[in-house]
Amino acid sequence: MFGRKDKTAAAPQDAGVDQQARPGAKNRPTPTRRSQEAARKQPMIVTDRKAAKQHARATRMEATGKMRQAMVTGDDRYLPPRDKGPVRRFVRDSIDSRFNLAEFLLPFMIVTLALQFIRASWTPYVFLSVYVLILLAVIDGVFAWRGIKKRLRAKFPNENLRGLGGYAGMRMMQMRRLRMPKPQVARGQSPA
Repeated sequence: MFGRKDKTAAAPQDAGVDQQARPGAKNRPTPTRRSQEAARKQPMIVTDRKAAKQHARATRMEATGKMRQAMVTGDDRYLPPRDKGPVRRFVRDSIDSRFNLAEFLLPFMIVTLALQFIRASWTPYVFLSVYVLILLAVIDGVFAWRGIKKRLRAKFPNENLRGLGGYAGMRMMQMRRLRMPKPQVARGQSPA
């Protein structure tokens, strides 16, 4: 017919030609769109549940390991949302750079409990000293938070400070060695 070529006659000529590998060339035929899409397809429901569970567990363990490492190093990318951000870092560093009376509450209460068992006559005085220490720790915490809040407003004027007082209070009550994320500043050093 019009314009048709005989494909059977051209095929034997092409079959005899052997392609040589050229340096810098792809040296393979381009895959079709259908074969590329088929290679990318993944089933919606996994047929091998055991392998899927192992993969999910490995992914979760990797994320947990990164978060645990970030708690030690202070890396902001992998910290939990509770501790993430420059404002919370500033609050943490401000608390860690000073002595807080509240961090001595737990050891003092353990000593109080031991003194109560040693001599019963000391009990009223020991409990009175505990209440005095709690009152002093609350007063110290209020003054500390007021200072931190003042510096926060100067450094981060557009940030919402809601919830940071409780965050600072919880950080103040923890003993320095047990704080997580670990303190990144020394006592007396001003926060960045």
